[in-house]
Amino acid sequence: MSDMTATIDFDKMDGLVPGIVQDARTGEVLMLGFLNPVSYAKTMETGFVTFWSRTRQKLWMKGETSGNRLRIVSASTDCDNDTLLFRVEVEGDGLVCHEGTVSCFTRPLTLSANGQKTEVARG
Repeated sequence: MSDMTATIDFDKMDGLVPGIVQDARTGEVLMLGFLNPVSYAKTMETGFVTFWSRTRQKLWMKGETSGNRLRIVSASTDCDNDTLLFRVEVEGDGLVCHEGTVSCFTRPLTLSANGQKTEVARG
């Protein structure tokens, strides 16, 4: 993995960028976290996604206690260089969410479109 720290725009969100985590095999979106320049550098150096915890104000390598680490298969940025996408292989039992599910995105929302309510199923 090449270091692209200079091209990532950490200034738009006060030093943070969102990091989307996607299963490299299935394409399922697993979670979203935030990275600062230090967590980004550690991520690129180790090959495992490391976030910046906004609530605990410290580095957080996903899976360091659960064993469900996120091994990066590929990494890319969006066209504005302010959002990262990590395609990963999940180590351990594959349960990424702290609630014990594969993905953090498990709660369907109801949309009201054209006067009809439609449940958006997880997928």
